Amino acid sequence: MDKKIRIDDPTPAGIAGAIARLITSGELRPGDRLPTVRELSAQLGVSPATVSHGWRALAQAGLVVSKGRSGTFVTGVPRAAPTRAGGMTGGAESARLDLSLGTPDPALLPEIGSLLAQVASRAESTDYHQPPVVPELGRLLQADWPTGSGGLTVVDGAMDAVARSLAAVVRFGDRVIVENPTFPHFLDYLDTIGVQAVPVAMDENGVLPDELARALTLAPAAAVLQPRAQNPTGASMTAERVETLARILGRSEHRCMVVEDDHSGAIVAAPDISLGRWLPDQVLHVRSFSKSHGPDLRIAALSGPEEVIDRIVATRMLGPGWTPRILQRLLYELLRDDTANGTVSQARTEYAGRRRALTGALSRHGVAVADGDGLNAWVPVTDERSALVHLAANGIRVAPGGPFLVGEEAGQPQAVRVTVAPLRDGIDDVARILATAAQPPRQSEYFSLHTGR
Repeated sequence: MDKKIRIDDPTPAGIAGAIARLITSGELRPGDRLPTVRELSAQLGVSPATVSHGWRALAQAGLVVSKGRSGTFVTGVPRAAPTRAGGMTGGAESARLDLSLGTPDPALLPEIGSLLAQVASRAESTDYHQPPVVPELGRLLQADWPTGSGGLTVVDGAMDAVARSLAAVVRFGDRVIVENPTFPHFLDYLDTIGVQAVPVAMDENGVLPDELARALTLAPAAAVLQPRAQNPTGASMTAERVETLARILGRSEHRCMVVEDDHSGAIVAAPDISLGRWLPDQVLHVRSFSKSHGPDLRIAALSGPEEVIDRIVATRMLGPGWTPRILQRLLYELLRDDTANGTVSQARTEYAGRRRALTGALSRHGVAVADGDGLNAWVPVTDERSALVHLAANGIRVAPGGPFLVGEEAGQPQAVRVTVAPLRDGIDDVARILATAAQPPRQSEYFSLHTGR
C-alpha cells in the first residue's frame, strides 16, 4: 500500500495493536499488502527485528499472512491465541502440597445441603420469560452494593462477568489497561479477542496514579482492576487511592470504562470499595461468591450503566439465557443464613491468619512479602525456574510468576504465587523451603564439568 501507517507506539505490541485497529476500522482490508519490514522500520526509526516481532504477533492472531517475497497481506480472520493459564496447570498430582491453584479450602465453605434441599422443595416451575435476576436476591445485593450504577444482573462467576463486560465495551484492536502483574486469564481473554494489554505498575495500595495517567494518554477503551485481594499480589486499594484514580479517570479526555473484579468478596477483610461511587456511568463492578460460598455455585453479580447491562443481558439470552434461578435462590438463602454467615466470617479470619503466618515466617527467613488480603501471596524469587525446581524436589507446587506478568522486559522482578488456603499446619517448614527456593542457586548444588581441571 502507498500511504504511510501512523503508529504512535513503536514497540512490537504497539505496532501489532495499531495494525489490528486499522483492520477493525476497515482502513485495511483483506488482501491489502502491508509495508515491508525494512520500509516500516525506516519510517518508525526502529530495528527491523522490532517490526518483525509485531508482524509475527499479527500472524499468530491470524490477521496477516506472509507470502514470501510477495509480501505480507491482511487476512482479517483472527485465531485464538495460546493460553497463559494453560501453562499453570498440570503436575499437581505429584505434589505432596499443592499451593498453586488459588482455590478456597473446602473445609471453610458453608454447608449447602440442608439449604439446597429447602430451596428445591419450594422451587416452582418457571418459564423462559421471567426476569434473569431473582427479585429477592437483587434487592439483597442492592442493599450493600458499593456503586451508584443503575443496572445489576447475575452471571456465571467472576471470569464470565469480566469477559461479558469487556465484550460489551471493547472492539478488536482496542487497548485495555491491566495491572502488572495480573490474573493470567484476563491476558488470555484479551489475546483471544484481539485487544492490546497496557500494563500499569502497582504498590501495596493498588494501581499507581501516575502509571494510570500515563496509560490513559494511549486512549484505552477499558481498564480491568481488582479493588481488593488483587490476584496475585493480595493488594487492596485504600479509599484514598480509589478516589485519586477516579479523579484521574474523570479528567481524562478519552472515556475509559473500568471493569472491577471483586473476586474474593466476603472472605476479604478490606472494605468493599469501588470507583463507581464517583464514576457510576463508567464502572462495571463484579462481586463473586465462588471463593466465599462455593466454586461450584458459579455465581457473580455484575453492575454498571443500564445501557451496558441491558446489552449484556440481551447477549446472554442468545446463549445460556440466565444463571439458574434455583442457584440464585440458594445464594439468597446462604446470604441471609446465620450459620452460613458465621462460616464465611470464620473463613475470612482463618485465611488472614494463614497469610500472616506464612509472610511472617518468610520474613524471619529473609524474604519480604508485601501486606495483603485473600488467598494468595506474591513471593519474590531470584530465579523463577530454579525456585520451581527446588520446590518440586521438596514436593511443593506453586504457580509460576511469568504468566501473571505483562511483557518480558529484562530485569523485571521475578516471583511465584503461593496460595495460602491449604496451609492448615506446617507453615514454618513450608516457609523455610520457600525461602531457600527464593535465593540464588548455589554453585554447590550443581555438578561442575570443570572440576579437577
